[in-house]
Amino acid sequence: MSTKKITILLVDDHSIVRIGLKALLNYEKDMSVVGEAKNGEEALRLVRQLQPDVVIMDLLMPRMNGADATRQIRSERPDTKVIILTSYGTSADLARAVANGAVGAQVKDTPPQRLLTAIRTVAAGKTAYAPELKRLLNEPPPPELTDLQLKILGSLVRGLSNNEIATEFSMSLISTKRQLASIFGALGAANRAEAIGIALGKHLLKM
Repeated sequence: MSTKKITILLVDDHSIVRIGLKALLNYEKDMSVVGEAKNGEEALRLVRQLQPDVVIMDLLMPRMNGADATRQIRSERPDTKVIILTSYGTSADLARAVANGAVGAQVKDTPPQRLLTAIRTVAAGKTAYAPELKRLLNEPPPPELTDLQLKILGSLVRGLSNNEIATEFSMSLISTKRQLASIFGALGAANRAEAIGIALGKHLLKM
């Protein structure tokens, strides 16, 4: 007697990732990849057309990101479960995807068996968050920084001096120091080293 397969849509803007996932999942007797998309807009169109059981969704994509696509999919088709497959992005991005209805989240280098288990788990109506991502989601929300402040924070991680940051962002040295003081205050950091450590620890930067 045949068992109904779990139908899966793969969403990632890197074709090599989709190829690897497709080979892994189609090897399983209870799974079938029914479609592939390279961004959130394509994913939404294919969900409407194919009505998959599970969508494996990258977080950071052009045109429509994983968090926004998850919200649309869950709004239009609540029966379709979404698993975020990410190399982190930022904790804010991941938290937004979960708030928008993602019922699973796994890291891209997760062991194959753990991903397969996660797919079967969400298909059965349960949640499947990787331990390292669950800890990230349970942390206090990350501080809100402006786009400019996030870029300046990235410059700190790259080791740029105040003068180099001022040049890169066409600011005066005084404005640069004010921005850095504001960033340190938002992060609760006393200096550059602490700010960098907090930024990396909370995955505030898309790296």
